[in-house]
Amino acid sequence: MASIYELAGRIRENVAKVIIGKGEVIDSMIVSILCGGHILLEDVPGTGKTTLAKALAKTIGCTCTRIQFTPDLLPSDLTGINFYNQKEGEFVVRKGPVFTNILLADEINRATPRTQSSLLECMEEKQVTIDRETFALELPFLVIATQNPVETQGTFVLPEAQLDRFLMRLSMGYPEKKDELGILSSRKESDPLAALEPQVSREELLEAGREVKKIRVSDAVKEYLVEIAEASRKDEDIKLGVSPRGTLALMNASMACAAIAGRDFVTPDDVKKMAGPVLAHRLICKGYTVMKSGNPALEKVKELLARVPAPVEG
Repeated sequence: MASIYELAGRIRENVAKVIIGKGEVIDSMIVSILCGGHILLEDVPGTGKTTLAKALAKTIGCTCTRIQFTPDLLPSDLTGINFYNQKEGEFVVRKGPVFTNILLADEINRATPRTQSSLLECMEEKQVTIDRETFALELPFLVIATQNPVETQGTFVLPEAQLDRFLMRLSMGYPEKKDELGILSSRKESDPLAALEPQVSREELLEAGREVKKIRVSDAVKEYLVEIAEASRKDEDIKLGVSPRGTLALMNASMACAAIAGRDFVTPDDVKKMAGPVLAHRLICKGYTVMKSGNPALEKVKELLARVPAPVEG
């Protein structure tokens, strides 16, 4: 796994030129990319969500398209349309912006449910259907969506089914004082984002993704994953527990986490590290809505990890 460890280091070092002091968030995004999973960046305005997504897209050397989601955005504005070309005398498919490697969906919760639902097929099946004709998307395909959980006017809550399509929900948070001073210094004369160069090719990324699938997961760790999921389903404070898709997502994320650490096997610590970003947005705690369940759900995940005994070496 030395090659994946070195690849992750290149990505981390390049993105850190723009995003200062957020190494844990960057590592989580690298894990998502290696798993081929989608990312939801949720935080207050001005914390660097869009900048992080752009820095990552430039670093991995893939095509990237940014869409500003608004209430008047139509599904066809994303997927494309089949129109009649009078000059050629035939119908022609005009592919939409989802035909890319990295789709940056800025403020995804400002689009209507109808438009949001047009992403479900793209995110789950890696394909797009336009007028009953299906087109495969080029791999890797990754949606990096941002949303502001504080401002609710003119927004539409993401349904549970769509939230479940995101491998991780991450939060940037405010920077530490020394990191914010570094941000001011690095942007005094120029924008470091403009100077970023690709550090990883598309072929390297796909190969790394295939290598991650070879990471060993012991039977004890698999049982640990299932016990965490079962504990969430039986908890009296949780209305909606972790689905089998969530359990599988946690295993895949743990495998990628082990790979970027230079190991070819998953440990319980990998599971614990990934549990919060992977599981919290899949839980609905009683008395809280999906949009407002971030902190309570994250605390509940920590409680589940403390309650479920981790396997130890025999």
